[in-house]
Amino acid sequence: MKTKIINTSIFAILLFYLSSCNNMLDRTPLTTIVDNDFWVSESNVRLFANENYTYFFPGYNSAFAVDYTPVRGYTFSDDFTNTGKQSLFETTVPTGRGSSSATAAWLSEYQGPTWNFYYVRKANLMLDRIDKYMKNVLTSEQYKHWTGVAKFFKALEYSRLVATFGDVPYFSKDFSNMDATEMYKDRTPRAEVIDSVYSNFLYALNNVKVDDGAQNVNKYVVAGFISRWMLFEGTWQKYHKNDATRAKKYLELAVQAADVVIASGKYAVNSDFRSLFGSDNLAANKECILYRNYSAAQTVTHAIASYSNCNESQSSAPNLALIKSFICTDGKVWQNSTVLKADSFNLANLIKTRDPRFEATFWNQPRIQSSTLLYACKFIDRDGAKIGATGINIPAKYSSSTNTNAYPVMRYSEVLLNWIEAKAEISTLGGVAIVQTDIDKSVNAIRNRPLDAEAITKGVQKTTHLLLTALPVDPSRDSDVPELIWEIRRERRMEFVFEHSRLLDIKRWKKIKYMDGAQNSDMLLGIWVNIEKEVPSYFKDAASKTANTGKLKVKKGDGTIITYDGTNQSAMIGFYIPLSVANRDAYTNRVYLAPIGIDQINLYAGNGYTLTQTPLW
Repeated sequence: MKTKIINTSIFAILLFYLSSCNNMLDRTPLTTIVDNDFWVSESNVRLFANENYTYFFPGYNSAFAVDYTPVRGYTFSDDFTNTGKQSLFETTVPTGRGSSSATAAWLSEYQGPTWNFYYVRKANLMLDRIDKYMKNVLTSEQYKHWTGVAKFFKALEYSRLVATFGDVPYFSKDFSNMDATEMYKDRTPRAEVIDSVYSNFLYALNNVKVDDGAQNVNKYVVAGFISRWMLFEGTWQKYHKNDATRAKKYLELAVQAADVVIASGKYAVNSDFRSLFGSDNLAANKECILYRNYSAAQTVTHAIASYSNCNESQSSAPNLALIKSFICTDGKVWQNSTVLKADSFNLANLIKTRDPRFEATFWNQPRIQSSTLLYACKFIDRDGAKIGATGINIPAKYSSSTNTNAYPVMRYSEVLLNWIEAKAEISTLGGVAIVQTDIDKSVNAIRNRPLDAEAITKGVQKTTHLLLTALPVDPSRDSDVPELIWEIRRERRMEFVFEHSRLLDIKRWKKIKYMDGAQNSDMLLGIWVNIEKEVPSYFKDAASKTANTGKLKVKKGDGTIITYDGTNQSAMIGFYIPLSVANRDAYTNRVYLAPIGIDQINLYAGNGYTLTQTPLW
């Protein structure tokens, strides 16, 4: 059979290349498509849909790829600091920002896709062909299910595009490449696009099967992602648009979708934190709604554990601002906690005094491989981090691009946090007030996550439950954020370090100012360290001392900066200042959304149409 080619200036050639592997996220290739021959069975519809999986659910990605990955991809936020000058926001309109590739690159500064409508077109084509060819082939249930799957993927891609660009052209259906008016339509208003996303999500939620086989998209996968993106858009409408009506509408769907997952009784937060990220197989983990397994035998591996092994460098590393956000085990912030040594930022004390996710996320000693000396080892099992720290004979599963630990693509804890935040936001818009049982079902269920034996041996303790009658008094709280919402945001920050959440969170909350080191000075600092005792390699020989003279710095508690002068190593105790650290260049609110490339605007103009540039660009 010959491949059916649909060529347009926006979408170019629709190629149906599929990755190969034996699990849900890596499927057997489909090489050729002819409509009358292809759309004849449910198995072919499933095959057509498979290409979406590695695109929308990349997990740790594969080989050395970094798009949408923890540690290597999600590094641009106020949680992480580099040596030297901090990574800049986009400052100029790019020449080109278009792609028609099935493997389109992402935009790291926006944590979303580039100006690419391949997967929108793919979803529209799937909807069109199911309707034209499959009504007499599929049962009513199958027809609704696959229509729901296509609408889900379409809504998912539009959610990501809107989060990146704001207004985008909305293509309601497949169209001929001769239809220039449709092909070159200008950007559709954001609210109109998201209303269509809402409708597509709702259809998918109501029609996708509860169970379509292991690791296939089902009602609960759909519901999980609806809770994520409707929370995003609901809060965006509240904080950026002041549109309470739409905000409430989208937030209510986020709650409704999360309720579907919660009410199922299929999921629970019942395994330790490290097992979520370091295990080789997540099939039995009840927190995982969707996961991606890897296999050395199938040559489907990744490199993220390697960059978590305490030996490879972490150029973007956790900073003091993130450290200070972790709640103490008594449920109070460090400034007023009653836990012994809660105000000490020595790593040994942080491990014992902070929420267990701190110990489960970071190595227990300063590592020179980290730009802030705080090393994240969340995405590897405990044995891997220990072996990697020695730097000797590191096995393949912990080195290079041959890692095999699995990734929880969508987990129950996220659904719970999406649910409670959406409900809390609705309560500020005239909705029902949050009650303690809501907190117990969400935040406290997560805080009650089991500890593994090693954490217990280190003296780690579970954090006291959050109580509405005794919310933490945080002197660092933004005055425009209610106490409860502030604490829900804190839970997200502790839960999702190096995952998908942080930059998108501060963007939807309209808090991009957190990225400015002039306003958030802790962002430019690392952990409290006694360099002579804890990182002696800085002074191991004459050459090292010479190399670090005038460069190595710490900041005392009173704000005094001590610079190493070649002789005062015993005085080098304080908050570590990353080498040559400097704030990023000034930026404005235009960085909330990405500009379109000049080439894309010129393409429209050359064909007699107008493509509007992103506001403020």
